[in-house]
Amino acid sequence: MLVAGLTGPAFAAERSTPAIALSAGFLSGAVGATGDPGVGVDVSQAGAPEALLKVTVTASSNPAVARVDDVRVDRTRGGRRLTVRPRAQGHTDLTVTVTGRGGKRATATLGYAASARVSAGGAGTRYLTGSSDASAAVDAGGGYALVADDESNVLRLYDRSRSGAPVKTWDLGAALGVKKEVDIEAAARVGDTVYWTGSLGNNKDGKYKAERNTVFTTRITGSGAATEVTFTAAYKGLRDDLIAWDTANGNRYGFAAGTAAGQVPKRIDGFNVEGLEFAPGSTTTAYLGFRAPLAPAVRGGKALIVPVTNLDQVVAKGAKAVFGAGIELDLGGLAIRDIRKNAADQYLILAGSWAADDNSDPYALYSWDGVAGHAPKKRLDLPTTDPGGWEAVVAVPDLRAPGARVQLITDSGSADLYGDGTEAKDLAHPEWKKSRSAWFTLDSVRGGTR
Repeated sequence: MLVAGLTGPAFAAERSTPAIALSAGFLSGAVGATGDPGVGVDVSQAGAPEALLKVTVTASSNPAVARVDDVRVDRTRGGRRLTVRPRAQGHTDLTVTVTGRGGKRATATLGYAASARVSAGGAGTRYLTGSSDASAAVDAGGGYALVADDESNVLRLYDRSRSGAPVKTWDLGAALGVKKEVDIEAAARVGDTVYWTGSLGNNKDGKYKAERNTVFTTRITGSGAATEVTFTAAYKGLRDDLIAWDTANGNRYGFAAGTAAGQVPKRIDGFNVEGLEFAPGSTTTAYLGFRAPLAPAVRGGKALIVPVTNLDQVVAKGAKAVFGAGIELDLGGLAIRDIRKNAADQYLILAGSWAADDNSDPYALYSWDGVAGHAPKKRLDLPTTDPGGWEAVVAVPDLRAPGARVQLITDSGSADLYGDGTEAKDLAHPEWKKSRSAWFTLDSVRGGTR
C-alpha cells in the first residue's frame, strides 16, 4: 500500500543524505584584507533542487581566528562560494554543513589560515597563493603577470588585481632537463620572448649546483588569461663565462672567489644574480644585476651591473657570452634585487640588502635612464614592517606622470605567516603558501602607498 506524499522524488530526498564537496580543502586569508580568495561549495541531494539546500558554517575550532558568523556563503552561478573575514592571525578548522530535506545533514571541513594585518599597502594588497617564494615577474598583458618561484621550476600566471591561485601553471623542469630548482631569480621580456635566469651562484650551504647555472627562454602567445607559455632554449655556461671574463680583467669583482667551494652567495663578496633587463633600445644587450658582490665588496659599496652584449645568441645558439664594462651604481649601499624598464627605456631598480631574505634591512626604489655613468635617483623608501622581502617589479609605469604607481611582489618564503613557527616555504598545503603584492606611488622619496 502506498502512502500519499511518501513516493517519488520528494520521498527519495527525505530518505537520502545530502552530499557536500569543497573546491579546496584549505584556504588562506589575511586580517583586514580586501578581495581574499574563497572556496566553492557544491551540494546535492537526490530528488531535491540545489536551491533548497541550506549551507552554513556550524563550528570553528578556533573562534579567536574566525567565528562562524565571520564566514559568508554566497550563491553563484555554479553553486555557492565561501569567504572568511578573519579576526586574528592563526589557524582554525571550519565545519561547513549542508542541510537538506528531511533535516538530513552532511559536513565538510575547511582548514583555514589567516596571516596578520599588513601595515603598508592596505587596500592595494593582494595575495598570490600556491607558492610563497615569488622571485621574478613579467607583465603578460590584460592585467595578468607571469611569476617565477626560486624554489621550483614552475611559472604561474596570476590576475594582478585579485588574490588567489594562479589561473595557469607551467612546470618547465622536464624541458630544462633538471630535477632540482634552477633558482630562477630574474626575467626580462622582448616581444614574445621572455629570458629567465637562475641565480648562477652556489646554494645556501656554499655548494655548487649545476641547475642554478641556467639561463633560458620561453615564448609567450596570447595575453591576459589566454596567455600560453612554451619553452624554447637554454644555456648553462653563463656563470663560467662571467668567471673567465672577470679573471681576465684582473679579478676586479672577485667572481672566482665568490663562487669557490664553501662560499655562500648572500655575502657582500658573494656571487648572486637577481636582476635582468635589456639595455636602452636593445634586444641583444642585457644587464645582469647582482645582489652580490657589491663593488667594492665593502659596506657602502656600489651595486653592480654586467652587460651581456649577445644574450640572444648565447641562449639561442650556445655562443660564449661577450661582456661590456661593468656598471657601478650608487644605491646607498644596497644591491640589486630586481631591475625593470618600460617601452620608453625608463628603469626602476628594486634595491635591497645583499644579505637579508626578509624585511630586516632597508629596501628602496630607484629610477634610472639605463646609461652607464648616469646616476640613479631614489624614488621611494619601501616599508619593512610586514613579512616578506620585496623581490619583483611587475611593470614600470610612465615615471614622468604624476602619481605613477608600481606593483611589487614579495618573496615570503622565509616568513612565519601564521604565527606557528613554520616558514611559508615549508607549509604543508600550497593554498597556505602565498606571496604578497602591493601598489606604491612614486611621487617622491617618501611617496604614499595604497
